Amino acid sequence: MAQTRAQARTQARDADGDGGNPRGLHFLTELANTVHEDPDAGAADLQALLDRHGGPPFRLTDTDARELREATAHVIAVLSTDDPDLAAEAINDLLDRHPARPRLVRLPGRPWSLHTRAPADAGLAHWLLSTAALALGLWLSERGGCAWGRCAAPGCERFFVDTGRRTPQRYCTPRCATRVRVAAHRAQRA
Repeated sequence: MAQTRAQARTQARDADGDGGNPRGLHFLTELANTVHEDPDAGAADLQALLDRHGGPPFRLTDTDARELREATAHVIAVLSTDDPDLAAEAINDLLDRHPARPRLVRLPGRPWSLHTRAPADAGLAHWLLSTAALALGLWLSERGGCAWGRCAAPGCERFFVDTGRRTPQRYCTPRCATRVRVAAHRAQRA
């Protein structure tokens, strides 16, 4: 039975788990994957994603969804690079254009975490891009490099956040890693 995109996204999210969610980066990668896989993702799909991750408390309109998809292109550009200097330049550019006003927030059932607060007159894109710039900048500085990437499995272009400490992550989920190992093993035996 074929798996729907929504089921695949849920499975990938569940494989990551939400324990150790590094500063909302799993939200950013899920958003990037959603928009990359469906450039016309509607307000309902994006609202559900925001709700799962504790996004701003309002209801998305079709105009908001378009604005969010357009802003996500900047996030995708950062997640697509593995060069720390280029990533830092892109993040600094986002911080210049969408300054982050950080503050500590405790979401229900979660520990204190650093979030951004948009000015009252700022739109959804400002919130997303200031949040993304802060989260990606902190992760880059903590890890000393681009601890994110795109899945190396053939046919999979999903983004992921590398939360491991040893070997750099190459695949979005253990399922993709296993699929590649099994294919290599079968090719070697043939």
